Amino acid sequence: MPIKTTMFYAALASLPLLAEPCFAAVDAAKIAELGQRLTPVGAEQAGNAAGTIPAWTGGLPKDAGKVVDGFREDPFAKEQPLFTITAKNLDQYRAQLSPGQQALFARYPDTYKMPVYPSHRSIAWPQSTYETIRKNAASTQLVADGNGLTDYRSPLAFAIPQNGLEVVWNHITRYRGGSFERETTALMTTPNGTYSWKTERDRLAYSEQLLDYDPSKAGNVLYYFTSENIAPARDVGSVLLVHETLDQVKEPRMAWQYNAGQRRVRRAPQVAYDSPGPGNLRTTDQTDMFNGSPNRYDWQLVGKKELYIPYNSFRLADPSVRYDDLVTPGHINQDKTRYELHRVWEVIATLKPGQRHVYSKRHLFIDEDSWTIVEADHYDNRGNLWRVSENHVLPLYDVQTQISAGELTYDLLSGRYLANYVFNQTKNAYQFGLKAKSSDFTPAALRSMGIR
Repeated sequence: MPIKTTMFYAALASLPLLAEPCFAAVDAAKIAELGQRLTPVGAEQAGNAAGTIPAWTGGLPKDAGKVVDGFREDPFAKEQPLFTITAKNLDQYRAQLSPGQQALFARYPDTYKMPVYPSHRSIAWPQSTYETIRKNAASTQLVADGNGLTDYRSPLAFAIPQNGLEVVWNHITRYRGGSFERETTALMTTPNGTYSWKTERDRLAYSEQLLDYDPSKAGNVLYYFTSENIAPARDVGSVLLVHETLDQVKEPRMAWQYNAGQRRVRRAPQVAYDSPGPGNLRTTDQTDMFNGSPNRYDWQLVGKKELYIPYNSFRLADPSVRYDDLVTPGHINQDKTRYELHRVWEVIATLKPGQRHVYSKRHLFIDEDSWTIVEADHYDNRGNLWRVSENHVLPLYDVQTQISAGELTYDLLSGRYLANYVFNQTKNAYQFGLKAKSSDFTPAALRSMGIR
């Protein structure tokens, strides 16, 4: 069904046709629309003309359900699917599906399906973030050919994006609840549905939220990150440390690894771009759907469209769903998923001439309310669709943020897939309000974390 967009968004869609992205400041009149015609984060506040996407009315309230052991009660548990998309009725819904979703139906015509439920615009962020977002919209600029930011404070750089790079930076800088610690599991499957697993404890601390943060000495670090393997036993003790920079061309990401077997800390410059991730099923810059420097691609902003995307994924994160229930041959158990119709930004990334990456093109779809990449299609260097990623958005209404109930990457060639960030079998998997100092994110601290 077509979208009745405003003149502003119609003009916005034409911007990528320019030879270079526009880095000009946003007009004050457009910024004034935040909290009016637009939501405080820049989404269209109104629903769609067909009434199948509702208006945003503030998101879920903080008391939308009970929280037990870190698991949120599903406020939509009594709802039933409006319909289910299968390979047999695919043509009826093809216009509201990404190329990757369509490819999954072609790859698994007998088992893949998408249960579609009523749409709910449930994302809400704290009021304090909305004030910062408005200030960023007026001041934050792209620098270094779009590969860095200036005059920026967390979260969300560009509430009114003017090009594809700014949309991607919004995903990178979106609000994630502030500094946090989490314990999640990655499931790496074979085509027949057997799987291996790995559990990690991650800590992410924004530089502005460190206990010893000094505004007068603010540098180029966006956040600090550690990832520690805590299971199975053969992997325990290995730790990764990352200093994620705002401008990774001027100052590349700094990374170190502690190898438990060697008891040594080494620099890890390979932790970037297309170095392989878990099970060799995704690249390093595919983590969180996309991360790191965008400098190897040209980013075209296509515009906005309506898409069936995974959303309000409380059922997928339910503790009654064991990992054995979740993993099925070829794809996760789609009976545990929930899809809704939402508006998304569409961005196409094409590898620049002379640059190297295993993906020649990336086709991204970004949720307008959370600025989360929800669908990502990855093409090999022959131009063929290779891997399909899907991010199952889960609102944490009590914290006023969102996380992933499962970040899926499907390899269309091998029939294998990766289910990352699942936590059904872990109580209190996410802990927000992490208190940390910059000294907690040094190579010396890494060594002490990894000792076993």
